[in-house]
Amino acid sequence: MANDEVGLRVRPGEVVGLLGHNGAGKTTLVSQVVGLLRPHGGSIRVVGVDAVADPGTARRCVALQAQAQAPLDGLTPKEAIVIAGRLRGMSRSASRDAAERMADELDIREWIDRRATPDGGGISGGVRRLTAFAMAAVAPVPLIILDEPTNDVDAARRRRLWNMVRRLGDEGAGVLLVTHNVAEAEHVMDELVVLDRGRAVASGSPSQLRGAEGDEMRLELSLPLDAQDPSSQEPPFRFVRRVRNGRRVLLSLAESDAATAVAWATALRASGRVEGYTLTPTTLEDAYLAATADAESIHEESAHV
Repeated sequence: MANDEVGLRVRPGEVVGLLGHNGAGKTTLVSQVVGLLRPHGGSIRVVGVDAVADPGTARRCVALQAQAQAPLDGLTPKEAIVIAGRLRGMSRSASRDAAERMADELDIREWIDRRATPDGGGISGGVRRLTAFAMAAVAPVPLIILDEPTNDVDAARRRRLWNMVRRLGDEGAGVLLVTHNVAEAEHVMDELVVLDRGRAVASGSPSQLRGAEGDEMRLELSLPLDAQDPSSQEPPFRFVRRVRNGRRVLLSLAESDAATAVAWATALRASGRVEGYTLTPTTLEDAYLAATADAESIHEESAHV
């Protein structure tokens, strides 16, 4: 995936989300920041250092958790975290203390001294992923890049990881969080950039992308197989956005129209034209889907009463 004029900034103390579908260009951008890929144009600066002209110096200011699993075979999680800390200039005792503390914070104490084996045994994929996160976060650096950090991680430990991501930002690090898990990551992000086909198609704070007024509602219709979208026939209320994804139709509407929308959806369900519906406040996922809408499979438009 080639990126085209992507602009973003990660400030100290800020968690910036980089969102996008698989193949949107997220990992390509990360590889350019850390010097693994050279961009054909533009500039990348890390703590004032030109990362294209001087990738080695810039890389020393960045800790990366790559999308691929870290090569832990033959190591215990504790050994791997300690090695990462030592490579970042920590003393042996400080890196050991940090490894113990992070094992408790991520709830992997049970496996901290268990050795990973080449056949994938010893520790699970989720524990390997959490170990790789701890390796990136163990030592203070100006910029931490996390590329899909929660892959293979169970729900309880994902929550612990997200809390640690927020703490890293609160303690002064800049964090670039690459994810497609919009709903879970929303509460830790200060700003976000949405990529689609290598282009930045939306950016801003979560509240800005959801809608600054915060009074929009989200009506989701579940359609029967091969059913026509009833919202295409102009329902009895105005909606500001429509997104169709398969058998799901998402309508964004004003809070003042909620009662009318519920009555309309209830009648549709009674007649069998929809299987069900929900009405909730607009989410960041709705804004994300709208920003990355594919013209061939997802339809977005404004309706008029």
